[in-house]
Amino acid sequence: MKIRSIDAIALEIPLRKNFGGSTYNVLTRCTVITRLTTEGGLVSEVYNGDNRDDGRRIVRLIHEDLAPRLKGLGIFEGERIWEAMFALTHVARYARKTLLEAIACVDCAVWDVAGKALGKSVCALLGGYRTRLPIISIGGYYVEGKTHADIGREMEAYREAGMAGCKFKVGGLTPEDDAARVKTARTAAGPDFVLAVDANRGWSAQDAIRFARLVEPLDIRWFEEPCHWYDDVAMMARVRQSTRIPVTAGQSEITSHAIRRLVDAGAVDFVNYDASEGGGVTDWRRAAGVCAAAGVQMAHHEEAQIASHLLASIPHGTYAECFADPDRDPMWQHVWANRPTIKAGMMDVATAPGFGITLDGALVDKYRVS
Repeated sequence: MKIRSIDAIALEIPLRKNFGGSTYNVLTRCTVITRLTTEGGLVSEVYNGDNRDDGRRIVRLIHEDLAPRLKGLGIFEGERIWEAMFALTHVARYARKTLLEAIACVDCAVWDVAGKALGKSVCALLGGYRTRLPIISIGGYYVEGKTHADIGREMEAYREAGMAGCKFKVGGLTPEDDAARVKTARTAAGPDFVLAVDANRGWSAQDAIRFARLVEPLDIRWFEEPCHWYDDVAMMARVRQSTRIPVTAGQSEITSHAIRRLVDAGAVDFVNYDASEGGGVTDWRRAAGVCAAAGVQMAHHEEAQIASHLLASIPHGTYAECFADPDRDPMWQHVWANRPTIKAGMMDVATAPGFGITLDGALVDKYRVS
């Protein structure tokens, strides 16, 4: 069963307000839909990423550079397909990060169509360890005028939406001010609510350690990307040695080799490598293998439509992540037409063949960009 064609579509959905972390702003929900068609007529349909700047470039890379290399290859030749695409990362004219995102789109489409050909979900193909997993919402954004009372209401809203917890944004204020915000979230959410914190590389090691010591009594599940980008591995190792809170990183990496370096440096307790940023399912599995051997647990940055299959397929998978605030992620709320049930903090993993994703065609047409 061979590849006949690969099509990609960029979507951009304007948001009602700015959802900002310590180092970035979010004004649109962007993603790329990939449709791979086999010579026998099977069609994949997946979406990947929240690419605020690169959606159109990713689509061009898929159409002009990746698809011509893959036409005629068999859909079960996944490693051969992946190597054919990854070889382009050695060519100087390509921006590697954007290219890896394009590779991820195609790789996920290959896994989707392979599952459809076999009548099995991607989770089942990868190991099928469980059929459901806990899910948490990303939140705690820095929004102008937001008060501590608003933080409390936000945590209550996540509970009402069926979330098991929240990954809360920090790193944009002083350690003391952000610790006060997290304390408000914990008080509002209660002791049985999972609460992780994410600094998005916002602090020095010294500030990250100071913050960690302030929030240690609040039962924080993990402290994600605590330190600035330029020496983050060494600085995270320092933070990890200085606090009881587990340290998480990996979403900013684009290869499993970089994940191995995080693990070898003793910098992490959890890895949240993103299959939509780092070359797709094929390379995510390699990173998961590295972590399994080292006793490091796997998380995943966003992308529950992909991550639920990956995390549920392995014993050391943790939480799926989503944006439970309807204003933050219209893809999750509306465009993903057959999103699985969320109840009592748990998400069912889709059992339909492939990733089991059905998209709302009218909304895709409304928000597609050329």
